[in-house]
Amino acid sequence: MAKIGFIGLGIMGKPMAQNLIKAGYELTVYDIVAERMNDLIKAGARQGTSSKDVASKSEIVITMLPNSPHVREAVLGPGGVLEGAKRGTILIDMSSIAPLASREIAAKAQEQGVAMLDAPVSGGEPKAIAGTLAIMVGGPEETFEQVRDILARMGSYVTRVGDIGSGNIAKLANQIIVALNIAAMSEAMVLATKAGVDPEKVFQAIRGGLAGSAVLDAKMPLALQGNFKPGFRIELHIKDIANALDTAHELGVPVPLSGVVMEILQALRADGKAANDHGGIIQFYEQLAKVQVRP
Repeated sequence: MAKIGFIGLGIMGKPMAQNLIKAGYELTVYDIVAERMNDLIKAGARQGTSSKDVASKSEIVITMLPNSPHVREAVLGPGGVLEGAKRGTILIDMSSIAPLASREIAAKAQEQGVAMLDAPVSGGEPKAIAGTLAIMVGGPEETFEQVRDILARMGSYVTRVGDIGSGNIAKLANQIIVALNIAAMSEAMVLATKAGVDPEKVFQAIRGGLAGSAVLDAKMPLALQGNFKPGFRIELHIKDIANALDTAHELGVPVPLSGVVMEILQALRADGKAANDHGGIIQFYEQLAKVQVRP
């Protein structure tokens, strides 16, 4: 089996790496926060000392980092992946970053004989733990076929969308839909609560109809509990919507609803809720309406 390096062991990266270890792959792992490596090392992974070190010991390198600058630094910077990678190495960036950044990094990697895929994910921490993520892949089809089985150990839905950058375009589309779904759910349930109708019963009444969605099923039960422990933090959704707005503006595409939800997210960040789960969007509406959906 291929030797895999995994860089970035946060809320998503750690369980994704754990699933690869469970599948029998030999992993070398690295994170700038050293204690994040502990559980994986106990599970059988080798500890890397830098991104360069991980790449030097791996045939396939996976990065799972917060945003474009972090991926650039880990791949292109001093002590980065490209300093340690051999020709023929495959780099899979599973971070959610700007599509143009993916293309820029891929071009630099190609100059050194390293093939790259952008393969962002959707599903949050629960699906990362279960190994049932949706994985959206951009890059050469031949490279994709080489690593499809590895990706399938982390996700149930693995789809090549197109050339490099396409995976992140698909992820931006996903993040727009998710954010707007949560905002719509929040508006509706705050309205029901203010009107004196039990929001849990409204949820049960509508979830099997056209308004039902994976987002509604995932986020409404948590909102009813007042549980905003992060599966996907508001500050990260701000990053994704910012990338969506930038990309849309570059392409001349109007995205007015994305602009509105961005301001809601920014208001929550200003209110000290940046580390809440994005399901916490409902708190914005609760505050305005002076009502709480949860008991």
